[in-house]
Amino acid sequence: MIYREAGQFKASYEEDQQIFPIKQDRIVMAALVAAAFFVAPFVASEYWLQAVLTPVLVFALAALGLNILTGYAGQLSLGTGAFMAVGAYATYNFLLRLDGLPFLVGLVLGGLSAAAVGVVFGLPSLRIKGFYLAMATLAAQFFIVWALAKFPWFSNYSSSGIITAQRIEIFGFAFDTPARKYLLTLAIVSLLALVAKNLARTNTGRSWMAVRDMDVAAEVIGIPLMKTKLLAFAVSSFYCGIAGGLYAYTYLGTVEPDGFGLDLSFKILFMIIIGGMGSVLGAFLGAAFILLLPVGLNVLMHTSVGALVPATLASNLELIVFGVLIIFFLIVEPHGLTRLWQIGKEKLRLWPFPH
Repeated sequence: MIYREAGQFKASYEEDQQIFPIKQDRIVMAALVAAAFFVAPFVASEYWLQAVLTPVLVFALAALGLNILTGYAGQLSLGTGAFMAVGAYATYNFLLRLDGLPFLVGLVLGGLSAAAVGVVFGLPSLRIKGFYLAMATLAAQFFIVWALAKFPWFSNYSSSGIITAQRIEIFGFAFDTPARKYLLTLAIVSLLALVAKNLARTNTGRSWMAVRDMDVAAEVIGIPLMKTKLLAFAVSSFYCGIAGGLYAYTYLGTVEPDGFGLDLSFKILFMIIIGGMGSVLGAFLGAAFILLLPVGLNVLMHTSVGALVPATLASNLELIVFGVLIIFFLIVEPHGLTRLWQIGKEKLRLWPFPH
Protein backbone atom coordinates (compact mmCIF):
# COMPACT_ATOMS: atom_id res chain seq x y z
CA MET A 1 0.00 0.00 0.00
CA ILE A 2 2.94 2.37 0.56
CA TYR A 3 4.35 1.99 -2.96
CA ARG A 4 1.81 3.25 -5.47
CA GLU A 5 2.10 5.30 -8.64
CA ALA A 6 -1.62 6.13 -8.69
CA GLY A 7 -2.27 9.84 -8.39
CA GLN A 8 1.27 10.88 -9.31
CA PHE A 9 0.71 12.85 -12.50
CA LYS A 10 3.39 14.39 -14.69
CA ALA A 11 2.66 17.91 -15.94
CA SER A 12 5.77 18.31 -18.15
CA TYR A 13 8.32 16.31 -20.11
CA GLU A 14 10.96 17.22 -17.52
CA GLU A 15 8.92 15.60 -14.75
CA ASP A 16 8.29 12.52 -16.87
CA GLN A 17 12.01 12.11 -17.60
CA GLN A 18 13.23 12.37 -14.02
CA ILE A 19 15.75 9.80 -12.82
CA PHE A 20 13.34 8.91 -10.02
CA PRO A 21 9.86 9.68 -11.39
CA ILE A 22 8.05 8.03 -8.45
CA LYS A 23 7.85 10.06 -5.24
CA GLN A 24 8.62 7.07 -3.01
CA ASP A 25 11.87 6.42 -4.89
CA ARG A 26 12.95 10.02 -4.42
CA ILE A 27 12.21 9.88 -0.69
CA VAL A 28 14.08 6.60 -0.19
CA MET A 29 17.09 7.77 -2.21
CA ALA A 30 17.24 11.10 -0.37
CA ALA A 31 17.07 9.25 2.95
CA LEU A 32 19.88 6.87 1.94
CA VAL A 33 22.14 9.69 0.76
CA ALA A 34 21.43 11.73 3.91
CA ALA A 35 22.20 8.70 6.10
CA ALA A 36 25.43 8.03 4.21
CA PHE A 37 26.63 11.63 4.61
CA PHE A 38 25.30 12.66 8.01
CA VAL A 39 24.78 9.46 10.02
CA ALA A 40 27.38 6.87 8.98
CA PRO A 41 30.49 9.01 9.76
CA PHE A 42 29.28 9.54 13.34
CA VAL A 43 27.78 6.11 14.04
CA ALA A 44 30.18 3.71 12.32
CA SER A 45 33.48 2.79 13.95
CA GLU A 46 36.83 3.59 12.36
CA TYR A 47 37.16 -0.06 11.33
CA TRP A 48 33.86 -0.01 9.45
CA LEU A 49 34.64 3.31 7.81
CA GLN A 50 38.14 2.35 6.69
CA ALA A 51 37.82 -1.38 6.05
CA VAL A 52 34.21 -1.78 4.89
CA LEU A 53 32.36 1.35 3.77
CA THR A 54 35.22 3.07 1.93
CA PRO A 55 36.26 -0.03 -0.08
CA VAL A 56 32.61 -0.73 -0.92
CA LEU A 57 32.39 2.75 -2.46
CA VAL A 58 35.72 2.42 -4.28
CA PHE A 59 34.87 -0.97 -5.77
CA ALA A 60 31.37 0.21 -6.62
CA LEU A 61 32.94 2.97 -8.72
CA ALA A 62 35.24 0.47 -10.45
CA ALA A 63 32.28 -1.86 -11.05
CA LEU A 64 30.33 1.08 -12.45
CA GLY A 65 33.15 1.73 -14.89
CA LEU A 66 33.16 -1.89 -16.01
CA ASN A 67 29.36 -1.84 -16.20
CA ILE A 68 29.50 1.08 -18.62
CA LEU A 69 31.74 -0.93 -20.92
CA THR A 70 30.28 -4.41 -20.51
CA GLY A 71 26.74 -3.84 -19.28
CA TYR A 72 25.81 -0.85 -21.45
CA ALA A 73 28.13 -1.15 -24.46
CA GLY A 74 28.48 -4.95 -24.53
CA GLN A 75 32.30 -4.96 -24.73
CA LEU A 76 33.74 -7.65 -22.47
CA SER A 77 36.84 -6.59 -20.55
CA LEU A 78 39.20 -8.37 -18.16
CA GLY A 79 41.56 -5.41 -17.69
CA THR A 80 39.75 -3.42 -15.01
CA GLY A 81 42.50 -3.94 -12.45
CA ALA A 82 45.11 -2.65 -14.89
CA PHE A 83 43.14 0.52 -15.62
CA MET A 84 42.79 1.06 -11.86
CA ALA A 85 46.58 0.68 -11.59
CA VAL A 86 47.11 3.33 -14.29
CA GLY A 87 44.85 5.72 -12.37
CA ALA A 88 46.60 5.09 -9.07
CA TYR A 89 50.16 5.41 -10.37
CA ALA A 90 49.33 8.35 -12.65
CA THR A 91 47.72 10.25 -9.76
CA TYR A 92 50.78 9.54 -7.62
CA ASN A 93 53.19 10.79 -10.27
CA PHE A 94 51.20 13.92 -11.11
CA LEU A 95 51.07 14.92 -7.44
CA LEU A 96 54.74 14.02 -6.98
CA ARG A 97 56.22 15.78 -10.00
CA LEU A 98 53.93 18.83 -10.28
CA ASP A 99 54.55 20.72 -7.07
CA GLY A 100 51.44 22.32 -5.61
CA LEU A 101 49.01 20.43 -7.84
CA PRO A 102 45.64 20.11 -6.08
CA PHE A 103 44.65 16.56 -5.18
CA LEU A 104 41.37 16.63 -7.10
CA VAL A 105 43.16 17.85 -10.24
CA GLY A 106 45.73 15.08 -9.88
CA LEU A 107 42.94 12.54 -9.44
CA VAL A 108 41.17 13.73 -12.60
CA LEU A 109 44.46 13.65 -14.52
CA GLY A 110 44.99 10.10 -13.32
CA GLY A 111 41.53 9.21 -14.59
CA LEU A 112 42.25 10.84 -17.95
CA SER A 113 45.52 8.88 -18.19
CA ALA A 114 43.58 5.66 -17.62
CA ALA A 115 41.06 6.78 -20.26
CA ALA A 116 43.86 7.29 -22.80
CA VAL A 117 45.29 3.85 -22.08
CA GLY A 118 41.80 2.37 -22.28
CA VAL A 119 41.28 3.85 -25.75
CA VAL A 120 44.56 2.34 -26.95
CA PHE A 121 43.63 -1.14 -25.73
CA GLY A 122 40.07 -0.63 -26.95
CA LEU A 123 41.18 -0.35 -30.57
CA PRO A 124 40.94 -4.15 -31.11
CA SER A 125 37.19 -3.86 -30.37
CA LEU A 126 36.80 -2.34 -33.84
CA ARG A 127 37.61 -5.71 -35.41
CA ILE A 128 36.95 -8.34 -32.73
CA LYS A 129 34.39 -8.91 -30.02
CA GLY A 130 33.28 -11.36 -27.38
CA PHE A 131 35.85 -13.89 -26.18
CA TYR A 132 38.57 -12.52 -28.48
CA LEU A 133 38.12 -8.99 -27.13
CA ALA A 134 38.36 -10.37 -23.59
CA MET A 135 41.73 -11.88 -24.51
CA ALA A 136 42.90 -8.51 -25.87
CA THR A 137 41.98 -6.75 -22.62
CA LEU A 138 43.62 -9.60 -20.70
CA ALA A 139 46.83 -8.76 -22.56
CA ALA A 140 46.43 -5.18 -21.33
CA GLN A 141 46.08 -6.50 -17.78
CA PHE A 142 49.38 -8.37 -17.93
CA PHE A 143 51.27 -5.71 -19.89
CA ILE A 144 50.34 -2.75 -17.68
CA VAL A 145 51.13 -4.56 -14.42
CA TRP A 146 54.44 -5.72 -15.92
CA ALA A 147 55.34 -2.20 -17.11
CA LEU A 148 54.62 -0.65 -13.70
CA ALA A 149 56.88 -3.20 -12.03
CA LYS A 150 59.59 -3.15 -14.74
CA PHE A 151 60.14 0.60 -15.03
CA PRO A 152 61.04 2.09 -11.60
CA TRP A 153 60.24 5.65 -12.73
CA PHE A 154 56.53 5.00 -12.18
CA SER A 155 57.15 4.19 -8.50
CA ASN A 156 59.73 6.98 -8.02
CA TYR A 157 62.54 4.40 -8.24
CA SER A 158 61.24 2.25 -5.42
CA SER A 159 63.04 -1.10 -5.45
CA SER A 160 59.83 -3.01 -4.77
CA GLY A 161 57.53 -0.92 -6.97
CA ILE A 162 55.46 0.08 -3.95
CA ILE A 163 54.13 3.63 -3.75
CA THR A 164 52.90 5.45 -0.66
CA ALA A 165 50.08 7.90 -1.23
CA GLN A 166 50.76 11.51 -0.39
CA ARG A 167 48.75 13.40 2.19
CA ILE A 168 45.34 14.46 0.90
CA GLU A 169 44.68 18.17 1.30
CA ILE A 170 41.86 20.10 -0.40
CA PHE A 171 41.57 23.88 0.06
CA GLY A 172 43.84 23.62 3.09
CA PHE A 173 41.67 20.97 4.74
CA ALA A 174 43.43 17.68 5.46
CA PHE A 175 41.65 14.39 4.87
CA ASP A 176 43.68 12.31 7.28
CA THR A 177 41.07 10.39 9.28
CA PRO A 178 38.88 7.42 8.24
CA ALA A 179 35.72 9.54 8.52
CA ARG A 180 37.09 12.32 6.32
CA LYS A 181 38.43 9.88 3.72
CA TYR A 182 35.08 8.14 3.68
CA LEU A 183 33.22 11.41 3.12
CA LEU A 184 35.59 12.41 0.32
CA THR A 185 35.16 9.02 -1.35
CA LEU A 186 31.39 9.17 -0.92
CA ALA A 187 31.17 12.64 -2.48
CA ILE A 188 33.25 11.67 -5.53
CA VAL A 189 31.47 8.34 -6.06
CA SER A 190 28.02 9.93 -5.67
CA LEU A 191 28.84 12.61 -8.23
CA LEU A 192 30.22 10.13 -10.77
CA ALA A 193 27.29 7.75 -10.24
CA LEU A 194 24.87 10.60 -10.97
CA VAL A 195 26.84 11.47 -14.13
CA ALA A 196 26.77 7.81 -15.24
CA LYS A 197 23.03 7.54 -14.63
CA ASN A 198 22.37 10.62 -16.74
CA LEU A 199 24.88 9.58 -19.40
CA ALA A 200 23.06 6.28 -19.90
CA ARG A 201 19.88 8.25 -20.70
CA THR A 202 21.50 10.40 -23.39
CA ASN A 203 22.06 9.68 -27.09
CA THR A 204 25.48 8.32 -26.14
CA GLY A 205 23.99 5.81 -23.71
CA ARG A 206 21.36 4.72 -26.19
CA SER A 207 24.07 4.28 -28.82
CA TRP A 208 26.02 2.04 -26.42
CA MET A 209 22.96 -0.12 -25.83
CA ALA A 210 22.24 -0.34 -29.55
CA VAL A 211 25.79 -1.54 -30.20
CA ARG A 212 25.44 -4.01 -27.33
CA ASP A 213 22.21 -5.49 -28.68
CA MET A 214 23.29 -5.72 -32.35
CA ASP A 215 26.24 -3.76 -33.66
CA VAL A 216 25.46 -4.44 -37.35
CA ALA A 217 21.94 -3.03 -37.00
CA ALA A 218 23.31 -0.06 -35.03
CA GLU A 219 25.73 0.75 -37.83
CA VAL A 220 22.94 0.46 -40.41
CA ILE A 221 20.84 3.11 -38.63
CA GLY A 222 23.79 5.51 -38.57
CA ILE A 223 25.57 4.92 -35.25
CA PRO A 224 29.35 5.25 -35.76
CA LEU A 225 30.81 2.06 -34.27
CA MET A 226 34.37 3.32 -33.88
CA LYS A 227 33.39 6.47 -32.00
CA THR A 228 30.81 4.67 -29.85
CA LYS A 229 33.06 1.78 -28.81
CA LEU A 230 36.13 3.90 -28.13
CA LEU A 231 34.06 6.38 -26.13
CA ALA A 232 32.77 3.49 -24.02
CA PHE A 233 36.35 2.36 -23.37
CA ALA A 234 37.41 5.91 -22.52
CA VAL A 235 34.57 6.60 -20.08
CA SER A 236 34.87 3.16 -18.51
CA SER A 237 38.63 3.48 -18.05
CA PHE A 238 38.22 7.00 -16.65
CA TYR A 239 35.89 5.67 -13.95
CA CYS A 240 38.28 2.79 -13.22
CA GLY A 241 41.20 5.22 -13.07
CA ILE A 242 39.40 7.42 -10.54
CA ALA A 243 38.57 4.27 -8.56
CA GLY A 244 42.25 3.29 -8.67
CA GLY A 245 43.29 6.69 -7.33
CA LEU A 246 40.78 6.43 -4.48
CA TYR A 247 41.89 2.83 -3.87
CA ALA A 248 45.43 4.08 -3.26
CA TYR A 249 44.69 7.34 -1.46
CA THR A 250 41.53 6.91 0.62
CA TYR A 251 41.55 3.15 1.19
CA LEU A 252 44.95 1.43 1.34
CA GLY A 253 47.44 4.29 1.38
CA THR A 254 50.17 2.00 0.00
CA VAL A 255 49.84 -0.06 -3.18
CA GLU A 256 52.01 -2.19 -5.45
CA PRO A 257 51.59 -3.38 -9.06
CA ASP A 258 50.78 -6.95 -8.05
CA GLY A 259 47.85 -5.63 -6.02
CA PHE A 260 46.11 -4.76 -9.31
CA GLY A 261 46.40 -8.26 -10.73
CA LEU A 262 43.93 -10.49 -12.50
CA ASP A 263 42.23 -11.46 -9.23
CA LEU A 264 41.11 -7.86 -8.79
CA SER A 265 39.71 -7.72 -12.34
CA PHE A 266 37.75 -10.92 -11.81
CA LYS A 267 36.41 -9.68 -8.48
CA ILE A 268 35.02 -6.56 -10.16
CA LEU A 269 33.57 -8.69 -12.96
CA PHE A 270 31.82 -10.83 -10.34
CA MET A 271 30.37 -7.66 -8.84
CA ILE A 272 28.52 -6.68 -12.00
CA ILE A 273 27.41 -10.27 -12.67
CA ILE A 274 25.86 -10.59 -9.21
CA GLY A 275 24.71 -6.97 -8.96
CA GLY A 276 23.28 -6.75 -12.45
CA MET A 277 24.80 -5.65 -15.75
CA GLY A 278 23.57 -2.50 -17.43
CA SER A 279 22.56 -0.88 -14.15
CA VAL A 280 24.09 1.79 -11.92
CA LEU A 281 22.38 0.29 -8.90
CA GLY A 282 23.83 -3.11 -9.77
CA ALA A 283 27.39 -1.82 -9.33
CA PHE A 284 26.64 -0.74 -5.76
CA LEU A 285 24.68 -3.87 -4.87
CA GLY A 286 27.35 -6.14 -6.33
CA ALA A 287 30.21 -4.34 -4.58
CA ALA A 288 28.41 -4.39 -1.24
CA PHE A 289 27.51 -8.07 -1.62
CA ILE A 290 30.99 -9.24 -2.67
CA LEU A 291 32.80 -7.27 0.06
CA LEU A 292 30.33 -7.94 2.87
CA LEU A 293 29.96 -11.66 2.15
CA PRO A 294 33.43 -12.55 3.56
CA VAL A 295 32.60 -10.53 6.68
CA GLY A 296 29.37 -12.47 7.10
CA LEU A 297 31.09 -15.82 6.51
CA ASN A 298 33.77 -14.92 9.04
CA VAL A 299 31.11 -14.14 11.64
CA LEU A 300 29.31 -17.38 10.80
CA MET A 301 32.48 -19.45 11.20
CA HIS A 302 32.90 -18.12 14.76
CA THR A 303 29.46 -19.39 15.78
CA SER A 304 28.27 -22.86 16.70
CA VAL A 305 27.32 -23.42 13.04
CA GLY A 306 30.92 -22.80 11.97
CA ALA A 307 32.15 -25.48 14.35
CA LEU A 308 30.27 -28.09 12.31
CA VAL A 309 32.11 -27.16 9.07
CA PRO A 310 35.28 -29.23 8.38
CA ALA A 311 38.52 -27.27 8.46
CA THR A 312 39.40 -28.20 4.87
CA LEU A 313 36.05 -26.87 3.68
CA ALA A 314 36.18 -23.76 5.85
CA SER A 315 39.47 -22.60 4.31
CA ASN A 316 37.89 -22.53 0.84
CA LEU A 317 34.33 -21.65 1.84
CA GLU A 318 34.49 -18.13 0.40
CA LEU A 319 35.57 -19.33 -3.05
CA ILE A 320 32.93 -22.07 -3.01
CA VAL A 321 30.16 -19.63 -2.11
CA PHE A 322 31.29 -17.16 -4.81
CA GLY A 323 31.29 -19.89 -7.44
CA VAL A 324 27.86 -21.19 -6.46
CA LEU A 325 26.38 -17.67 -6.44
CA ILE A 326 27.76 -16.80 -9.86
CA ILE A 327 26.36 -20.02 -11.36
CA PHE A 328 23.04 -19.36 -9.61
CA PHE A 329 22.68 -15.83 -10.95
CA LEU A 330 23.79 -16.76 -14.47
CA ILE A 331 21.14 -19.51 -14.62
CA VAL A 332 18.26 -18.23 -12.48
CA GLU A 333 18.51 -14.45 -12.73
CA PRO A 334 21.10 -13.18 -15.26
CA HIS A 335 20.21 -9.57 -14.44
CA GLY A 336 21.36 -10.01 -10.85
CA LEU A 337 20.27 -8.36 -7.64
CA THR A 338 18.97 -5.33 -9.51
CA ARG A 339 16.32 -7.40 -11.23
CA LEU A 340 15.30 -8.99 -7.93
CA TRP A 341 14.84 -5.50 -6.51
CA GLN A 342 12.75 -4.48 -9.53
CA ILE A 343 10.56 -7.58 -9.14
CA GLY A 344 10.05 -6.71 -5.48
CA LYS A 345 8.92 -3.19 -6.39
CA GLU A 346 6.53 -4.53 -9.03
CA LYS A 347 4.92 -6.81 -6.45
CA LEU A 348 4.58 -3.91 -4.01
CA ARG A 349 2.75 -1.90 -6.66
CA LEU A 350 0.11 -4.60 -7.06
CA TRP A 351 -0.07 -5.85 -3.46
CA PRO A 352 -2.39 -7.28 -2.05
CA PHE A 353 -3.64 -8.40 -5.47
CA PRO A 354 -1.97 -11.42 -7.16
CA HIS A 355 0.72 -10.75 -9.74
